[in-house]
Amino acid sequence: MTLERPSRPWDRTPPKERGYFEVLGDGILCHVLPRDRTTGGGGGGWSPPSGGAWVHVGADGRIRAFTGKAEVGQGTHTALSLVVAEELRVPVARVELTMADTDLSPWDMGTFGSRSMPDAVPPLQAAAAGAREELASLAAARLLVSAGQVRFEDGVALSPEGGHRVTYGELVRGLRKTVVASTPGRTTPAADWKTAGQPAVDPAAADVVTGRRVYASDVRRPGMWYGVVLLPPNHGAELASVDTSALEGEEEVRLLHDGPFVAVAAPTPWDARRALRKVRATWRSTPQPGEPEIEAYLRAHPSHGDHWDVEKLAEGDPARALAEAAVSVRATYRTAYIAHTPLEPRAAVAEWEGDRVTIWLGSQTPFRGRDHVAGGLGIPPERVRVIVPFTGAGFGGKHGGDVALAAARLSKAAGRPVRVAFTREEEFQHGYLRPMSIVDVAAGATKDGLLTAWTFHNVNGGAAGIRSPYSIPNLQADNELSDSPLPQGPYRALAANANNFARESTVDELASLVGQDPVAFREKNLADERLRTVLRTAAERGNWTSWRPSPGRGHGIAVGFEKGGRVATVAEVTLGPDRRPHVDRLLTVFEAGAIVHPDNLQSQVEGATVMALGGALFEEIHFDGGVITNRRLSEYRVPRFSDLPRVEVVLLDRKDLPPGGAGETPMIAVAPAVASAIHEASGVRLRSLPLLRDGKVPAAPRSPAT
Repeated sequence: MTLERPSRPWDRTPPKERGYFEVLGDGILCHVLPRDRTTGGGGGGWSPPSGGAWVHVGADGRIRAFTGKAEVGQGTHTALSLVVAEELRVPVARVELTMADTDLSPWDMGTFGSRSMPDAVPPLQAAAAGAREELASLAAARLLVSAGQVRFEDGVALSPEGGHRVTYGELVRGLRKTVVASTPGRTTPAADWKTAGQPAVDPAAADVVTGRRVYASDVRRPGMWYGVVLLPPNHGAELASVDTSALEGEEEVRLLHDGPFVAVAAPTPWDARRALRKVRATWRSTPQPGEPEIEAYLRAHPSHGDHWDVEKLAEGDPARALAEAAVSVRATYRTAYIAHTPLEPRAAVAEWEGDRVTIWLGSQTPFRGRDHVAGGLGIPPERVRVIVPFTGAGFGGKHGGDVALAAARLSKAAGRPVRVAFTREEEFQHGYLRPMSIVDVAAGATKDGLLTAWTFHNVNGGAAGIRSPYSIPNLQADNELSDSPLPQGPYRALAANANNFARESTVDELASLVGQDPVAFREKNLADERLRTVLRTAAERGNWTSWRPSPGRGHGIAVGFEKGGRVATVAEVTLGPDRRPHVDRLLTVFEAGAIVHPDNLQSQVEGATVMALGGALFEEIHFDGGVITNRRLSEYRVPRFSDLPRVEVVLLDRKDLPPGGAGETPMIAVAPAVASAIHEASGVRLRSLPLLRDGKVPAAPRSPAT
């Protein structure tokens, strides 16, 4: 349910001046003070950093909680509701959670980096626990007991013996009070959870399977028209001239031409696209490298822009250690550009009311989207409201606000709500991609299997996952960014996919050179006890020691840590007589602290495993002259039902640790585990993703190590 719009966005108003109760009615509201008073949201004014929360207990008995995180298919709506329900001792169905509404939610950097649980759980817990403590004080006066003697059950405060009771609604009726929660406050330890951490059904789950759930693409407003933007035919093209004379006299078409921005709006999507086809545009293009030249191009064109994603690690003397190592390997690993391919392409609906605009946007970064729209329109951010409905996946691909700004501009020009949405082909051609990575590795070990030397250099991919979980006394690891000819940006697990593939494949090769079992070799060198536990569990549940090799069959294992999580994956592969492999089994063991919503976590790890399988085996963007040449799902290969192995997930619940994120880390061990299994089955070690560019394992090794 979308609540009424406040007079000013709450995140851009000092706490004492926020009009909470003009929207929420009587009750108490507990909010968590920001970690500091720095300005957030990019537009000045008072705004907390990422991770704030507020919780309202209303006179109507409703529990309303607010977070800046977005639900983009990862299931956090229910998980975050569970921690509020736990602290207020109510069933999860009683909690109404508002997510990613820039007028009502705390400011948040965005939903990415597996940060929803680490960022949102502690402040929501603290706010809900603070509200419970305030309820205890109110109930103590009504029940004539001390606050510490008050018990809570299903929205009711009880005396110690249960003989006297008063509902939450009765306690707060006539009150309009805000309280500040201490952080972390007196929250319930995970070991004592009764609601959180238990199997729970999403109260709105039926809406998903019946089609009643409204996603960003489903938003419709009265009198709404449909907008289409003129987009360049290829990357690197600029608009040279445009002729719109063919649209003159079209009463049911609104044309907007402002510099390089050309767009039309019409009553139906077909009318809008028909009108845009009448626009005659000429473009200036600059030469772009094709696939055969791309590696040399990236190596020769380092980026001189923002280097926030650069890391350099150095210990000991890796050059000398490599020269003295009993065994060593040198190799280059490559990962292709790949697309996010969300089920739902990006979409936005904009509607003006006076001088304020509301935009329903499928986005991972609604506050950044608000600022983007405000900047593009030249208006204060307070006049832009971005609401993120349930969104059909992001995977790091929905960070921008271009469709929101286009919808807002067209809506203003047309004087009515306007929807702008990408087609699938536009999503491929004009969305950004996961960066291509080129990773140069050299590593050495002793005869008894101790890692002694490691050099690791990633070109273009990024720094995520560049830190090693292994104890290596002589190490140099770094990365450099490139001026990519194709647009690139965040992708689920970022460069950890490429870096972990290169690292774990190298570790496997070293284990083979010293004649050691891959599990034993890893155990000997792992410096992280949590990861060692995950590895042992995977070996046990994956029947590692009882595996008996046979012709054309192989198994592999890989581990990794990222974003606070620990993962190990075991893969089993069968190689057909035509050298086409099939992955028969993927077992993933995952640990990311205390588990809040076990059923959803299981599903999320399963989904990440299947998504990673696509990137491991066959996903790859093809391009020529700045044009994506496989921009249909009939041409861009994602996993099909026939590709799927038996997927098994084992979750390790660490109630002694805070909940961590799970959207990304389960992906990073899949590709190296599958590559290792293919090597055992075929004798061929593959060093490029996707592993099966033509569907088959080549007869000779690709990119042999030296």
